Amino acid sequence: MPTSHPIALVTGGSRGLGKSTALHLARLGHDVILTYMTQQTQAEAVVADIEAMGQKAVAMALNLSDSRSFAGFATQVSAALQTHWAQTTFNVLVNNAGTGSHASLMDTTEAQFDEMVNVHLKGPLFLTQKLLPLMADGGRIVNLSSGLTRFALPGFAAYAAVKGAVEVLSRYMAKELGPRGIAVNTVAPGAIATDFGGGAVRDNPQLHDFIASQTALGRVGEADDIGAMVASLATSDNRWINAQRIEVSGGMFI
Repeated sequence: MPTSHPIALVTGGSRGLGKSTALHLARLGHDVILTYMTQQTQAEAVVADIEAMGQKAVAMALNLSDSRSFAGFATQVSAALQTHWAQTTFNVLVNNAGTGSHASLMDTTEAQFDEMVNVHLKGPLFLTQKLLPLMADGGRIVNLSSGLTRFALPGFAAYAAVKGAVEVLSRYMAKELGPRGIAVNTVAPGAIATDFGGGAVRDNPQLHDFIASQTALGRVGEADDIGAMVASLATSDNRWINAQRIEVSGGMFI
């Protein structure tokens, strides 16, 4: 019998914000397809955690910087939907996977810039394009941005500029997908204590304390602060939120 659970696809779901999002979606009753790039063991551990909640989950490899692989990935998703759920569509797409880049304007290389564009902008755009035929009408798309599109810190120009483009892209997605009832929003985290960017926010005491001192709620964000917010956008309670940039930073640099 086909499951009645909504199905979410979360890119970069083996660690950090993606893992938290996948687990929160499962707690809200979603089955999950999560992707990983190299960390298969960690991804399978997240699958086990989701299955322990009574939900179904599948982990699939995806290199977000290689747009040529997206058509094949979409075919794999279609096969997984039919094999594990006896369905042809999924309901929620979270474009979360990404990597950081830290360099001054003068030191930023074309290779670093191209990586930011490919992973954070070109990747989500063309992955979404390939997956839209598999998305159910009335679904939800959440794209991850950054607090760095509102406030500026030296060394993040390429990363933040591309994330700014993601915010514009999200509004255009919302406009074009509105006729299908698909809502599209951007979630912009502040600094989070994860292994992102080499774990600097988590592991550098001076940076950690500085960020906490510049945050209205007086601490550094945790992955679950973001995962819970992202997952909530997939619920019917938030069905009328669309084309918005939602910063989740505890009031950082206000």
